[in-house]
Amino acid sequence: MTDKTPDIIEGIESEFVGHGLVFGKFMPPTNGHLYFINFARQSCRKLTIMVCSLPSEPIPGEQRYKWIKELFPDANVVHHYIDIQQEPNGPNDAAFFETWRDSIKKHCPGEKFDALFASEAYGYDMAKVMGIKHIPVDINREIVPISGTEMRKNPLRHWEHLNPVIRPYFLKRIAIVGPESCGKSTLAKDLAAHFDTVHVAEYARGMLESFAKNIPGYDQSNPSLKDISTIARGQIASEDAIARQANRVMFCDTELMTTKYWSDFYHKTCPDWIAKAAQERKYDLYMLVDPRGVESSYTPDAQRPMETLPERIAMFEWWKAALTKQNKPFVVIDGNDWKKRFQKAVDAVRQHIPVQQSPSPQKRQFRNIADPKKPS
Repeated sequence: MTDKTPDIIEGIESEFVGHGLVFGKFMPPTNGHLYFINFARQSCRKLTIMVCSLPSEPIPGEQRYKWIKELFPDANVVHHYIDIQQEPNGPNDAAFFETWRDSIKKHCPGEKFDALFASEAYGYDMAKVMGIKHIPVDINREIVPISGTEMRKNPLRHWEHLNPVIRPYFLKRIAIVGPESCGKSTLAKDLAAHFDTVHVAEYARGMLESFAKNIPGYDQSNPSLKDISTIARGQIASEDAIARQANRVMFCDTELMTTKYWSDFYHKTCPDWIAKAAQERKYDLYMLVDPRGVESSYTPDAQRPMETLPERIAMFEWWKAALTKQNKPFVVIDGNDWKKRFQKAVDAVRQHIPVQQSPSPQKRQFRNIADPKKPS
């Protein structure tokens, strides 16, 4: 191309490109996409990243835009949301590239680009229509060999190609629920260790114990509605804060249906936002722990209202009815032997959730809690 203005030529021939452009669907952003964008960012004084989306796509464009904004805070990130032709009609479809050129101008008013970075052959045609330089990046896709299509088909299998910012979207969440003092906390910890991941502790217990210890006269057996809201916010924050550290699956010791239950128990009402959040937060599987069979290990807690087995059985039946009514996926964890209960929980994970080991021996594997030297 010989019709470039001097400032564009200078930008290309200098150490850095002046203003670079990359665009794509990033559905989702994989480590391959991040390499591609970082390549461009290292080459430019200024970089614009255009996230292109259509309403019908499986991952919302606004979500992808937010991911790229967080991952590249120093770039100019633009969301291209106009529904226009996605593929050219043959190699000489100049109208296709002109349509995209005009749409880019609408989304980036006043911006002047020096170069287009692309890993597809169409980059040459797009750059030509825009009157800027084309810079190819990893055309053969050899450096990070993963595609968005492969990732969408099986994100757990290709987990190592997802940035921690993206992982919570695909993370499988398991809620462990049921009456108190029937082994939920132990089960959450043991399952997390077995699957080499993280667990979320019950926020209410630690908060109430802390209040009772540090606030004179505080009665942890009767939390106020404000305390209930604090518990709910803490449970949500704790779960979302640790999600980026999880490995494919995360185990949650209770969730907001439990908070709503106790709010109704103590106050005969529940804040609307908690009830709404309890309905909206999704879990891939519930493990409902049966209190029967663990009586020998149960020590009544004077600070807790349910101290008898019949009362705990009643709560178990409430959970069973609630999960059934709401069509939640759940399994009952029961039995008199803890090892058998644990194995039942492990089997439930493998049956209901496609948690797969990476095919490469160099990549992270799940371990067997009974024998850390043996893969599960």
